[in-house]
Amino acid sequence: MISFSLLSSIAHMEKNTHKTDVIIIGAGPVGLFAVFELGLLDMKAHLVDILDKPGGQCAELYPEKPIYDIPAYPIISGQELTDRLLEQIKPFSPVFHLQQMAEKLEKLENGNWQLTTDDKIVIEAPVIVIAAGGGSFVPKKPNIPNLEAYEGRSVFYSVKKRDIFREKNLLVAGGGDSALDWTLNLQPLVSKLALVHRRDEFRAAPDSVHKMRTLADNGKMKIHVGDIKELHGEAGQLEAVTIQKRGEDPYQVECDTLLAFYGLTMKLGPIAHFGLNLHENLISVDTEKFETSEQGIFAIGDINNYAGKLKLILSGFHESALMAQKAFRYVYPDKKLRFQYTTSSTDLQSKLGVGES
Repeated sequence: MISFSLLSSIAHMEKNTHKTDVIIIGAGPVGLFAVFELGLLDMKAHLVDILDKPGGQCAELYPEKPIYDIPAYPIISGQELTDRLLEQIKPFSPVFHLQQMAEKLEKLENGNWQLTTDDKIVIEAPVIVIAAGGGSFVPKKPNIPNLEAYEGRSVFYSVKKRDIFREKNLLVAGGGDSALDWTLNLQPLVSKLALVHRRDEFRAAPDSVHKMRTLADNGKMKIHVGDIKELHGEAGQLEAVTIQKRGEDPYQVECDTLLAFYGLTMKLGPIAHFGLNLHENLISVDTEKFETSEQGIFAIGDINNYAGKLKLILSGFHESALMAQKAFRYVYPDKKLRFQYTTSSTDLQSKLGVGES
């Protein structure tokens, strides 16, 4: 399996302002394949995604679930499809801005678009491609009184920078892969660690569960079975939580930081305010080039709507190819587009690093 963290292009860049050819909102399979189609036509791409890794629903919600309708693969898992796509686009060096939401979109005087993320990253490009599936993934929040008062200071739903958890008395909430992965990854950094889940069974990879229980058996962390009922602290700084297991008395656990993984939900989010024609929270496009009601903004994959639309990954791949043809005309208005086949074009094969040397 290809580790996306090893791809140099995914590393967060230090500067906050970027210029590129195409900004892709969404790093699921369709967004990743769009990088390939754009790259064949010499267009560079930056991708923005709220998740902490590429792959969208395939990687986050069903990484091990088999998919049966990808051409040439009788069966392939969501994670393997993601890995294959990352391998395919590696020659084009895409830049990923992960764990960020596309928050604001503006038209500049030079005709380009400027996108700003909720992490204040600013990217300018002549073309925007929305490949956000059904919308942005946002964390599900537990029903705990006064939760908002602690968010962003001592209660978090993702890990953007590991160092903010250094020497913390950390409580991780959840029982899936994200909760277990970060429990294991942050354990060497924190001063004290505990995990709370509503039951003593976990939905994470068996190896992760085994490693977590080994840490608990060795006294390096604690496991609490129950639900968080109350937060205790002042001015947004957590001091303890109340945990209660069904049928038993509640009790308090001291902690100064809570990292909660209660799953994800889909919302259209700020995209709804980009000024595009919407139909039942989907973006209307034409089927010649999959452009929206705004010139230079395209929508591909499950986020778009047109007569006869099928919500299939395969359909999104087709839409990516047609989108790239029109995007070329915005990026290179003075160049002639020459259609080529990868099977016979030495130019395309050179870009992919294949063919005769």
